Amino acid sequence: MIAKLRKKLIFVSMVSLFIVLFVLILSIGILNYRKLVTDADHVLSILAENNGKFPEREEPKEPPKPEKNFSEKNHLLSPELPYESRYFSATVNKEGEVLSVEAGKIVTVNEETIIEYVQEVWQKGKQKGFIENYRFLLSRNDTEIRIIFLDCGRSLNTFRMFLFIAAFVSFLGFLAVCLLMIFLSAYIVKPFLENYEKQKRFITDAGHELKTPLTIIDADAEVLEMDFGENEWLSDIQNQTKRLTDLTNNLILLARMEEESMKLPMVEFPLSDVAEEVIGNFQTLAKAQNKFLHGKIQPMISMKGDEKAIRQLIGILLDNAVKYSDEKGEILLTVEVQRNHIFLSVFNTTEFINKKEIAHLFERFYRADKSRNSQTGGYGIGLSIAAATVRANKGKISAITEDEKSLRITAVFPNGKK
Repeated sequence: MIAKLRKKLIFVSMVSLFIVLFVLILSIGILNYRKLVTDADHVLSILAENNGKFPEREEPKEPPKPEKNFSEKNHLLSPELPYESRYFSATVNKEGEVLSVEAGKIVTVNEETIIEYVQEVWQKGKQKGFIENYRFLLSRNDTEIRIIFLDCGRSLNTFRMFLFIAAFVSFLGFLAVCLLMIFLSAYIVKPFLENYEKQKRFITDAGHELKTPLTIIDADAEVLEMDFGENEWLSDIQNQTKRLTDLTNNLILLARMEEESMKLPMVEFPLSDVAEEVIGNFQTLAKAQNKFLHGKIQPMISMKGDEKAIRQLIGILLDNAVKYSDEKGEILLTVEVQRNHIFLSVFNTTEFINKKEIAHLFERFYRADKSRNSQTGGYGIGLSIAAATVRANKGKISAITEDEKSLRITAVFPNGKK
């Protein structure tokens, strides 16, 4: 159990870290991309206002004042922008035919390529966007329709390189934190492990200490019964002593079953025969309570595991079904092989079971039907023992209700014959 807690701690921590890193990289990437697009559109708008060219800069007779410099006056990013930018443009008519091309500020594209880009932009019908590494803007005025392209290759390469480096560094950081979590998680769960071991040791030791006085009380009750005859007080003492003895034995068994170092004897045995035998033992009890118990057991199924533990598992599941099924209810034990796995399930109808309670059924001392505690006489650890038994036999157990009027508990074991 502590090992699973440690794995969950590592998993949750790493998933949380991954989400945080992903959101951070995504947010920074979006902000950088929006800045890139905004700057490009800003430059394109200046070119559109000046018929596909940058406005000519007039040399001032006197040094310009800081508040009236070229950058602020023309809303440019820097005075060097006209010399750093690579752009080209073309004018088209209303049908999209190219009338003229201006490519004096770029040498990487020829006139044919420009015409192809213009036609592609015209077919898209968009005002602005990207074609390869070029940001374009379609500008209309009273005299012409002009499509202007700005080379954003360097900015896009810088943007892509940034994302790659950020992702790579985040990946290295993720691996480093993962290794640290694997190492440090042992220290994090160590106090829980110590408390858990102390709890199991206390249950085992207390259980053994309780066995002796309970045995003496039961023996003394039998002696008194022989001396004074049967009476309700002695019967009550014997019944309560038996209940305490069963509870003590179950707690000790549960503590042992949950020990990871405990190895059950894995021997092949006839599971179908064991199931038939156990279901036969519950037929009388079910009939006495006016309930219908039947089985759907596939013959000749053998299983590799602890026969005694599996026999007890079937008994616990059937006992739980008989106790908590409704009046004239149906109980079905199913044993079958599917896809190289052995399925052992117990179905029973019930008056009502909340779907929210399903996740807690295998917890110690949890009882879904709290109103019937005094009637059923259990302590709520039967399904905990069942879950521990399934895990000890390398299986998985689950519970499900489809209509909140029935319950199906299923244990799945590997088929040793596959």
